[in-house]
Amino acid sequence: MKYYIIAGEASGDLHGSNLIKALKNQDKNADIRCWGGDLMQQAGGTLVKHYKELAFMGFLEVILNLNGIFKNIKFCKQDILAFQPDAIIFIDYSGFNLRIAKWAKEHSFRTNYYISPQIWASREGRIEKIKATIDHMYVILPFEKEFYKKKHGFNVHFVGHPLLDAIANRPELNEATFRSTNKIDPNKPIIALLPGSRKQEVQKMLSLMLSLSTDFTDYEFVIAGAPSLDKEFYTTFLTDVNVKFIQNKTYDLLTISTAALVTSGTATLETALFKVPQVVCYKANWISYQIAKRIITLEYISLVNLIMQKEVVKELIQDDFTKKNLKKELLLILKGQSRAKQVTAYDELITKLGGSGASKKAASLIIKNTETA
Repeated sequence: MKYYIIAGEASGDLHGSNLIKALKNQDKNADIRCWGGDLMQQAGGTLVKHYKELAFMGFLEVILNLNGIFKNIKFCKQDILAFQPDAIIFIDYSGFNLRIAKWAKEHSFRTNYYISPQIWASREGRIEKIKATIDHMYVILPFEKEFYKKKHGFNVHFVGHPLLDAIANRPELNEATFRSTNKIDPNKPIIALLPGSRKQEVQKMLSLMLSLSTDFTDYEFVIAGAPSLDKEFYTTFLTDVNVKFIQNKTYDLLTISTAALVTSGTATLETALFKVPQVVCYKANWISYQIAKRIITLEYISLVNLIMQKEVVKELIQDDFTKKNLKKELLLILKGQSRAKQVTAYDELITKLGGSGASKKAASLIIKNTETA
């Protein structure tokens, strides 16, 4: 069968790549065309658009780039018509994907959504678009199935979280070799800095994170460079000898890290799955934050706390994201009680996520639902 997959971010590229592998394993004739990144292309998808061309963060940034977004929507529709897929699979990236889904449904394409838009966090009214345009939804967070069914009468499939597979299937890391290759002091514990995957995020977060390096000289600060950004972008931040930089090796870094400072997003859950104590940080431009504050109804912003439904990791948001607060919380997860409590809670989190095999389950259901349509 022919599959058309649309992902618009680095995390979507990761999950999309594992889904492609699962589809190809179960459907030997799978022909896959995709929007995503290098990982999806390496997994066997024909890459149409790279997510580096698509990633805009915040309401203001989206408005400033509307012309390019509309051009991409038009091109996407034309490309789908030319390819004529048996199934379209949307991965997160809701602003773009829900627009395409409405059009796709009108043109009688089979629509599948893998990794739900976070309508439980904001703009819950999007449920009407989802119910009208999505044939099958495959969710990865344990509370989402109940949210859709009980609150909105929409049946969805819970397949478990694909990060469990992505982490479990990694080759074993040789720490000594990793440190040597990346010129990381073999005698210093590592504090990982995960400042986000978009330029706007990194510019808002990283300088303040790095300001702590002179206060924690017994530790090595290592920046995890996002695959969506070029190394040259980070050079202005690399002025301290106590700071190292790696790119496309975030999981290797987390494997051997003692603590982490993490920009809110998928990275908070990834850090937890590696059982690394963390402080979650988030700061947007003033306009975007004011808009978000009025439409997001959640008590927490990190996936860890949302899944656990309690504060497991400290969240420093907007005006609370200061050097004083960050230093205080970092000390607590390095040597205070917060460290042990987080690690214990991570074990419970992993249990809640439902076990391995998400990509395999999602692929199987997509194939079955397409064949029986």
